[in-house]
Amino acid sequence: MESILSQINSPKDVKQLSALQLRKLCQELREFIIHIVAVKEGHLGASLGVVELTVALHYVFDAPKDKLIWDVGHQAYGHKILTGRKDIFDSNRQLGGISGFPKRSESIYDDFGTGHSSTSISAILGMAIAAQLQGEVTRQHIAVIGDASIASGMAFEGLNHLGVTKANVLVVLNDNAIGIDPSVGALKKYLTNVKKGTAKDENIFECLNLYYSGPMDGHDLDKLLSELRRLKNIQGPKLLHIITKKGKGLQQAEEDQVAYHAPGKFDVKTGQRLKKNATEQPPKYQDVFGHTLVELAHKNERIVGITPAMPTGSSLKFMMEAIPDRAFDVGIAEQHAVTLAAGMATQGLIPFCNVYSTFLQRAYDQVIHDVALQNLPVVFCLDRAGLVGQDGPTHHGVFDLAYLNCIPNMTIFSPMNEMELRNIMYTAQLGISGPLAIRYPRGHGVHLDWKAPFKSIKFGKGRTLNIGNRVAFLTLGHIGNGIAEFLGTIENSEAFGHYDMRFLKPLDTQLLETVFSTYDHIITLEDGCELGGFGSTVTSYANRQGYTGSIKVFAIKDEFIEHGSVEELYDICGLHRQAITTYLESIL
Repeated sequence: MESILSQINSPKDVKQLSALQLRKLCQELREFIIHIVAVKEGHLGASLGVVELTVALHYVFDAPKDKLIWDVGHQAYGHKILTGRKDIFDSNRQLGGISGFPKRSESIYDDFGTGHSSTSISAILGMAIAAQLQGEVTRQHIAVIGDASIASGMAFEGLNHLGVTKANVLVVLNDNAIGIDPSVGALKKYLTNVKKGTAKDENIFECLNLYYSGPMDGHDLDKLLSELRRLKNIQGPKLLHIITKKGKGLQQAEEDQVAYHAPGKFDVKTGQRLKKNATEQPPKYQDVFGHTLVELAHKNERIVGITPAMPTGSSLKFMMEAIPDRAFDVGIAEQHAVTLAAGMATQGLIPFCNVYSTFLQRAYDQVIHDVALQNLPVVFCLDRAGLVGQDGPTHHGVFDLAYLNCIPNMTIFSPMNEMELRNIMYTAQLGISGPLAIRYPRGHGVHLDWKAPFKSIKFGKGRTLNIGNRVAFLTLGHIGNGIAEFLGTIENSEAFGHYDMRFLKPLDTQLLETVFSTYDHIITLEDGCELGGFGSTVTSYANRQGYTGSIKVFAIKDEFIEHGSVEELYDICGLHRQAITTYLESIL
């Protein structure tokens, strides 16, 4: 018997199904997602939790005429499969394949790109107002906001405006009590009380002038269909509160929602995650950060840790377990995290504010106005710096060097290995006079034995790794390990110098002067954007000093880099070994 899903190529096909067939479609859709993600990897739990909602929305509403936004976008796998991408879904997150998030250029059914969270309400309100101005009175506008995204300040900014409009908007609150880690904060407690029926005050969403419906079981397809039909005929701003279970349909994903948010490869039959190469590997940078912070915090009572909703990914969970009263998960609230750290710093605490590089972009004004302008000693630990791979352009941390470089009072350090990360953290807690940003990549470091005794690092001082006489390699951060390995494999290595600059700001100008006087050719390498980054800063200084040799900057060009493995993206960006070899052949 032919499956229901095999007959679905667009939402129009969904609308032809009977109630029994719709339930069968939900089952098949779950199985399809599980089978693909088990082999290809990707986000799992979030999309499994909204299967019934996905089917119901495409049955009741008329996409793409009606506008539908998924927030956060890792909930949208089912949506992609039902909107013409079923046959290519196995290319999800692969180089040249479909994106792991909704993407406007990919499909007419993807109305808004949502790699970061909490943007859907503002965006859907913008679309609804545009429809009013353009006379599109019958168009529906739906924002599905889940995985703790509702707790972000921007979501409430959108709700605040929505409540004073007559916009035809339906906000579906997918309440599963978890983002990547369990939800935190007073709003979670309030929503829990609403679900239990013990909330004493007037519903907060009704106070914001929204027509409120719920809470209701988000896995009851019949009730979802009935309520969505009803709400479709009610004009103005509305909010439907549904209760779902993240990972629904896969026992392991339901029981371990954190691990199965993005579980890697797993056995389809048993659900068990597959162990990766058993060969011992160096630790991940984020784990080195987490363990080192605990080690330092046990000795220094002024240290506190802060993360906006990423305690597991950033490994701040180690401090939350060991010293819970000094480690804070503030939820999806990067702006609050930064200013909270600033407030703590004014009172003599030493805040380590741990944020993914790409997420700190969401708190840029706070970094400038609340920290740097007041020259407060906040330590920003920027995880996932550089190219992160299959999460793609929404998550590549390639802009941090440039956007921090232009901020007065900011010190910027990038460790080449785990010991350097430990030592700069140790140095920072000894006392700094202003803000410090430490950027490090996703994934494993380079040393198995990384717990060497702490050493203080002198700010603004780089390291000489190899002295040559013709070409100098200047590197910043982890990318320097590839150059060190490269120089160890080529002939005439004595011609090449290698300098780990460590700091983008302040630059080690004394070391640069030595390089300028010794080498006719300089090569800079960085895993960040070229404009405003490390190489352009070195070039600018060289021009001011009258350096007459050549400088070649290897960096990421002025474009967004798509998703793929890190190795594939290095090739695309010209940061691979062959590109460097070709350039060396052209100058020597």
